[in-house]
Amino acid sequence: MDKQQPNSSMASNDPDLSDPSDDPQPGDLIEIFRPAYQHWALYLGDGYIINLTPVDESQAAAMSSVKSVFSRKAVVRMQLLKEVVGSDSYRVNNKYDDNHTPLPICEIIERAQVLIDQEVSYDLLGSNCEHFVTLLRYGQAVSEQASRAIGAISLVTAAASAFSVLGLINTRSRNRPF
Repeated sequence: MDKQQPNSSMASNDPDLSDPSDDPQPGDLIEIFRPAYQHWALYLGDGYIINLTPVDESQAAAMSSVKSVFSRKAVVRMQLLKEVVGSDSYRVNNKYDDNHTPLPICEIIERAQVLIDQEVSYDLLGSNCEHFVTLLRYGQAVSEQASRAIGAISLVTAAASAFSVLGLINTRSRNRPF
């Protein structure tokens, strides 16, 4: 079953989402669909989100930059959701609510506001934008996107190792004198 991506600059009505409401509520996780990856933000209210952006880029350039995926540092910024989304699409996606209890909304917002304009470490697999917003919402950093990437890397590594071993066995069997 194919899921349709939400309309540009509008929340999705996709029934498979954990929070199918049209309007984000304070503390909601926002999944933004970039061309090559998903960016994550946390909704603060009044149209504003908090998210991670690369340290060395202007706010405008940072919004859709693939460079953000490869950065080692990030800046926590409060920005308008519609400006961060730009021409991409987004949805409210509190997908971890079934397994993790959200903190009280006032605590989520307070924790987020303390971090605005702070520089933080960034690592695609261990400390990315999804880890950041889930840490704020649940008190625990979770990233299905990173777990999938780690799984894919492990699979490729295992396959490469298997082919190397098979190639070595095949080479040795061809070089036997008997």
